[in-house]
Amino acid sequence: MGSIEVNGTTLYYELRGEGPTVLFISGATGDAGHWTEVADALADEFTVLTYDRRANSRSPRPKGWTAAPMDEQGDDAAELLTALDLAPAVAYGNSSGAMILTSLALRHPEVLRGAVLHEPPFAAVAPGGRAAGAELQVLVEQGMAEGGPPAAMERFLRWVLGDEAFESLDDELRARMLGNAEVFFGLELPDVMSYLPTEEELAEVRVPCVVAAGKDNSDPAAKHHWFSEAGRWLADRLDAPFLETPGAHVPQVTHPRALAEVLRPILRKPPESTRAEA
Repeated sequence: MGSIEVNGTTLYYELRGEGPTVLFISGATGDAGHWTEVADALADEFTVLTYDRRANSRSPRPKGWTAAPMDEQGDDAAELLTALDLAPAVAYGNSSGAMILTSLALRHPEVLRGAVLHEPPFAAVAPGGRAAGAELQVLVEQGMAEGGPPAAMERFLRWVLGDEAFESLDDELRARMLGNAEVFFGLELPDVMSYLPTEEELAEVRVPCVVAAGKDNSDPAAKHHWFSEAGRWLADRLDAPFLETPGAHVPQVTHPRALAEVLRPILRKPPESTRAEA
């Protein structure tokens, strides 16, 4: 555990194990604690780096910071790996963390030897994305009216994780996540909703990539099937393999040990990129 100044901010980070570097990038609420069990399982073979994204949990909010562009988040991850002398890494990003990883692969391919992008919420390209966004907006507005940002965050987390997964969270982790509500709704969410690289940009990605989605979300009748749809869209644009992981949107919460074992061979040796070097 430690903190380090990179890219104009201070980031809290945790390191486990020895071996090739694996970086986990969290989505909403940006807490390193999302990955504790997965990281513990992989530390027998890898150096596992997790961190609280800027202004979330134990990473303080920079003075004068008023927006959260996705590219800045990607730059944070790149500078963290470089400052700790842990590049190149295989990185795994979940949800909006997969968007951050997309930016990282586009802007800083030199710090990556592979990327696993799990259910990026590119709502604009998923047939069910618009309806999901409208449903979420209603939930957030209700939560804000009832108890402000923390209540809205609880509604959001129950919506995306499911009640059982939300209730299973460590008490301290849950408290930190709810405490990040103001940053998420006030600063991060607009960029999550608007970030979408062009197909031409994605065609330039040379980092070996795998796009993943939860097995439960592959069913067209699933509540969050749109996450799987967005993943398949991205896999097609990256010409990347598509991987099904256990559970749904947050296997690191619901199936951490199984997720670790699914990832292990990819972390050892990412699939070769099918694209010729530029």
